[in-house]
Amino acid sequence: MSLYAVFPASGPGPGPGPGQRLALTFILGLLILVACVLSTETSMPTQNMSHKERAELREEARDMFYHAYRAYMENAYPADELMPLSCKGRYRGVTPSRGDMDDILGNFSMTLVDSLDTLVLLGDFEEFEHAVKLVIRDVQFDSDIIVSVFETNIRMVGGLLSAHILAEYLQKQADTMHWYKGELLEMSRELGYRLLPAFNTSTGIPHARVNLRLGMKDPQLKKSRETCTACAGTILLEFAALSRLTGDPIFEVRAHAAMDALWKLRHRGSDLMGTVLNVHSGDWVRRDSGVGAGIDSYYEYLFKSYVLLGDDKYLARFNRHYNAVMKYVSEGPMLLDVLMHRPHAKSKNFMDSLLAFWPGLQVLSGDLKPAVQTHEMLYQVMQMHTFIPEAFTVDFQIHWGQHPLRPEFIESTYFLYRATGDHHYLQVGKRALKTLQQYAKVSCGYAAVNDVRTGKHEDRMDSFVLSETIKYLFLLFSDPHDLIINIDEFVFTTEAHLLPLSIAQLGNATFSFRQTEEHNVLDFMRTCPSSNKLFPEKVRKPLRNFITGSCPRTSGGKRLSALDFQASNADHLRAVYDMGITMVSVGDRSQGKAKSHEEGEMGLQFMQEMLELTKMQSMNQLAALQAVAFTTDDKGQDWAALMAGPSHFSPELIGDQFVEGDVVLANPLRACDDRLDNAAEAKGKVLIAERGDCTFVSKARLAQKSGAAAVIVCDNVPGSSGETQPMFAMSGDGNDDVNIPVVFMYSVEFGKLSAIMKRRKSPLRVRVMQMVEFKRWQLAKEQRMNETATATGTSSQKPEKEL
Repeated sequence: MSLYAVFPASGPGPGPGPGQRLALTFILGLLILVACVLSTETSMPTQNMSHKERAELREEARDMFYHAYRAYMENAYPADELMPLSCKGRYRGVTPSRGDMDDILGNFSMTLVDSLDTLVLLGDFEEFEHAVKLVIRDVQFDSDIIVSVFETNIRMVGGLLSAHILAEYLQKQADTMHWYKGELLEMSRELGYRLLPAFNTSTGIPHARVNLRLGMKDPQLKKSRETCTACAGTILLEFAALSRLTGDPIFEVRAHAAMDALWKLRHRGSDLMGTVLNVHSGDWVRRDSGVGAGIDSYYEYLFKSYVLLGDDKYLARFNRHYNAVMKYVSEGPMLLDVLMHRPHAKSKNFMDSLLAFWPGLQVLSGDLKPAVQTHEMLYQVMQMHTFIPEAFTVDFQIHWGQHPLRPEFIESTYFLYRATGDHHYLQVGKRALKTLQQYAKVSCGYAAVNDVRTGKHEDRMDSFVLSETIKYLFLLFSDPHDLIINIDEFVFTTEAHLLPLSIAQLGNATFSFRQTEEHNVLDFMRTCPSSNKLFPEKVRKPLRNFITGSCPRTSGGKRLSALDFQASNADHLRAVYDMGITMVSVGDRSQGKAKSHEEGEMGLQFMQEMLELTKMQSMNQLAALQAVAFTTDDKGQDWAALMAGPSHFSPELIGDQFVEGDVVLANPLRACDDRLDNAAEAKGKVLIAERGDCTFVSKARLAQKSGAAAVIVCDNVPGSSGETQPMFAMSGDGNDDVNIPVVFMYSVEFGKLSAIMKRRKSPLRVRVMQMVEFKRWQLAKEQRMNETATATGTSSQKPEKEL
């Protein structure tokens, strides 16, 4: 997306329509506002960056792109993705499955297609031409593979369309690629037709997945019925462009119908949307409402559909939703999910990293002050944890520690710089770039971070690293004259693909912008906070210490506490060294010495806090940890337990409470049908269901309907283990109607349970309980056995336990 991308391209054609005129007026007003802001300030932003340094960072971003791009082309192409640690390609059906994550893969060279327009922005026409020839020669879509409609649209359809548009641009402006005859456009049309069967639903809202060859006739898709709001609402930009460039109206018609259907499903009282819904009935499955995962790009496409197509209704809808979000979801700089039907009730105690796109969207819509505030909060989270973790709690601790090198924060940084000219955002971008270079760069590309606490890498480099993350870094440090195209004449899609504003002039003969009575003049108005004499530094200053421990340590300041300590923070390491504490690796026998008596006392206090903090965190995690216990012998004397994660939607087993029963596998295993084939067998038993195809709570409701006593949901990602990954807690949809315990078991732990089930001649009986209670129970049992052994003068062996 581009802040100034509302001006139609030059050339013959009809003048701007009412929507475009309104967009033009709106953005011109924003520009005047920003100009007035700048003119009323007497002091320039601090930490100004020189032209030389900015140029050096631009070239470093260019080098980053080629480091990743060449690693992919030399070691992975024509695979969809590069596996940077293995230094080989990831192929669907060949590389070990990652479960539902692999729905993004279609064996259609996704990383190359996603990267094509970045090559043009870098000015590398020779490599762009070579890459286009490779795509035309090698990429095909006639595969018996189930793919995500959402991901295939934004990465592949968007990538092909953007590359086609830029290829024709280069033919005219750079006198090159005269052999090109629109092949990429035809490929995008073919792919669009292969996605269309997903739209054959009673609501017009598309299915989440489709088979590229068989459409919805694939047996695995027979029970498909759920999708996310963002999945269904992030289609229109690409499909409208596809229709207008090919003259085939069906794509835009279907995408408009999906957006209309979603709008009708909003909660009429709050104007909020949920995150997961049934594509056939339109019923909400998950009623959580926020701006992060599951809903994010729906808001983005409402506003950008108005900018690109000039249809006023999308501006009106965006404003209605935006007002609701700012009323119910926004809490200062934080954005916390609520229930759409009970908007004053929070549904989560954490935020996910995808919401980092929101400040950029706020900039586009003209609401600068909250954009600055939320961005500053996110920047402090980044400083605190090196990267923004995939999810973090309301007190800014890590909820999910992964970081797949996402672009959203850098994207918002870019738009804030374009809107304000404040060099603070160049410094933020520099910090982000250097962090990627230091912690994510490997010899074969850039590797995702599996856990920001340890810095451990994951064998994964998503295509968006090239199409978005590095692209926005390059644009941030580039001046307009550095680029071959006028970026202000384009709109960026959610995957940062370029669509020209001139598309609006092409029109769609079968689609008319109908004036309806559902919107009134108030829907086209929104009062933004007064920006008189507003400068970003004034907004950031009160938030400077918003997150405790994010600022560097200075002498004579606040004492560093164990709770604030970050091992990746150089200032914190220096502080503990000054206290006489040395961070050592195995085999290192060096010792630290305090600089002074006072520093030594601080060091002792720090270590005491660290021990207490470690003990407290261990106990908190243990208290939430669940256990699936079973006997290890036929007599039922010795017991073992496998760890399991809790759920937020089922009853909590407290104290000595437990549920006991024989285990039985669900049929079908994923338990997503209307009924279980073995419902009679499941009655009174502990049902095992596999993760995938529907929500956790849907599986729990089906098990409860069948009379099961409890549910164990096993992971569908091979190799996942509670020993190496954080405890996973399953989320619900805000409805408290599940009355049986539900626990989650990683693949390695379930593999052990499954092996025991196979060895037993009779059904395996288990107890679902708290892990801490299992430990207490075992300790008490051991104590009784020892007392008995002491009284009788015999010895007893300690029961074997697996914890």
